[in-house]
Amino acid sequence: MNRNLIILALACGSAVSALAAEPAPNGITLPEGYKDWRLLSTHFRTDNNTIRAVLGNDVAIKAAREGKTNPWPDGSVLAKLVWKAAKHEKWETAMEPGAFVHAEFMTKNTARFAATGGWGYARWLGQDQKPYGKDANFVQECVGCHTPVKDSDWVFTHPVKLP
Repeated sequence: MNRNLIILALACGSAVSALAAEPAPNGITLPEGYKDWRLLSTHFRTDNNTIRAVLGNDVAIKAAREGKTNPWPDGSVLAKLVWKAAKHEKWETAMEPGAFVHAEFMTKNTARFAATGGWGYARWLGQDQKPYGKDANFVQECVGCHTPVKDSDWVFTHPVKLP
């Protein structure tokens, strides 16, 4: 192989590596290909003016379509992509995603995450996808927030019903 091609290949590999997000403090990595997952639901939070799209991996989508979400099967991964709500510039009453806030993930593995209801939690902040949390104990915030929905397998999201 030509020396210039080798240098270019190494440079491109380094650039791609530099763009990959660091793992969350509990070791969960940003799921590859999550941006191509399918939509499970949407949310609008009035308390913090955010729009949220909830996506699922293939395991989660299959479970949702079959109505098998309490409990969700092991291997399910739910992604919540969060944006600040912004008024559409040409449509006064329409809201649309503005600045990206963060991406949150719940990974179902009853054995690995037994201490947190069978779910592993992770969050990456902003466009640069900086992992959230100083150490692995950040998941206690997640569990605390999700405790009110413990009876629905710790999940707030109700998958949309399609016609």
